[in-house]
Amino acid sequence: MPSPSDMHGKVALITGGGGGLGSATARKLALCGAALCLVDRDEAGLTKIRAELVENGADVLCIAADIASAERCKAVVDEAIAHFGRLDALCNVAAIFVPCHFAEMSTEQWERSMSVNLSAPAHLTQAALPQLIEHQGAVVNVTSCAAHIGQAYTVAYAATKAGLTHLTKSLAMEYMHTGVRFNAVAPGGMMTMLAAGMRDLQDPDPSLVSRYHPLRGLVEIDDVADMVAFLATDAASGYHGAVINIDKGITAG
Repeated sequence: MPSPSDMHGKVALITGGGGGLGSATARKLALCGAALCLVDRDEAGLTKIRAELVENGADVLCIAADIASAERCKAVVDEAIAHFGRLDALCNVAAIFVPCHFAEMSTEQWERSMSVNLSAPAHLTQAALPQLIEHQGAVVNVTSCAAHIGQAYTVAYAATKAGLTHLTKSLAMEYMHTGVRFNAVAPGGMMTMLAAGMRDLQDPDPSLVSRYHPLRGLVEIDDVADMVAFLATDAASGYHGAVINIDKGITAG
């Protein structure tokens, strides 16, 4: 795994920062010296991770927010810039995962999946672009192995992650002649609260679910956080429009 570069004097905004992969990414970037803006609906989770990071010397702003609306996304970015005076990296980690039989999925579940998993990264990126272009920064989107293979019972999640993958690639092309970099990380199953939601699925067909069981086990959260943090720093200057699979071979064949 390549080492991330020094982030002293730079600022990273991380959604989903209250726990799981988001807080793991925050720890990695704090070690690089970055000031951090952590965004999450989980205020208790934000309080906990902030105390840990501040104790270790990090400069941390926490914003308890639901990023399902375009207005709130813009407000979050504006608050981060007002507080720190700049923004150098945007890590779109937050996501919701609603495993269910598609025929039983509610309109609200579908629309919220689209809002949080796909629209929010787009709105946050749009708001952050002037700063990211000025400072030749980076956007790192967390997609999923579900973006690359059909996956039963996760239709909304897979659709949003496929969309986020192509959002990443299309923005990489559109902003080819600027210094800002767009990349994505596509993890396989990790032991997070998102993955735990699969246990609540009622009456799944075992022959379908077994197709997505990783033969080498779950992906370590820290392995994914290492890559997200690396791509957020200048050490990843050669990466633009890349989607890095970290799935222990699920999408290999």
